[in-house]
Amino acid sequence: MHIIGLTGGIGSGKSTVAEMLVAHGARLVDADRVAREIVEPGEPALAELAREFTGILRPDGSLDRAELARQAFATPEATARLNAVTHPRIRERTRALFDRAREDGVAVLVYDMPLLIENGETGSVDTVLVVDAPDELRLRRLVDGRGLDEADARARIRAQVDRETRLAAADRVLDNSGTRADLARQVDAFWADLAD
Repeated sequence: MHIIGLTGGIGSGKSTVAEMLVAHGARLVDADRVAREIVEPGEPALAELAREFTGILRPDGSLDRAELARQAFATPEATARLNAVTHPRIRERTRALFDRAREDGVAVLVYDMPLLIENGETGSVDTVLVVDAPDELRLRRLVDGRGLDEADARARIRAQVDRETRLAAADRVLDNSGTRADLARQVDAFWADLAD
């Protein structure tokens, strides 16, 4: 099984690339989806986060994601506290999904992991595929496309590894500063290279 570590800064277009690769026949393991699952009501990580950060639970006991993000991305120390709770559980659940894919005979698995480089997980994948776009373009996508507050979007960008470090870790880079069709052509070429 060939494991592609798909990464890129927030707003770079990782999800779009993941969809395109799945359309080619890859199986997807989405770290963000796993991260959402481990903080559902009743999961141990939610209780731990509630001890680390105040006021992040809604009256029904579910996580107020916006409030957690506001607090967790405010400082590097707060981000480290968030990661200390969530990352071990994300890794555990991810390993189980990888094992299931192997059992199912999956040929290509895409691991969509925004923090692949920050977490030192590049060695656990066969190919590091970076989706790249300039920081200001990513900021505009977050503010205009996702409706994030500009200060929040800038904080989230700052909380991730810088663009130069991400590019230096890449085995392959997809430039997503153009159109969706431009990106699709690059994904098609990458997939064709995998088959060779």
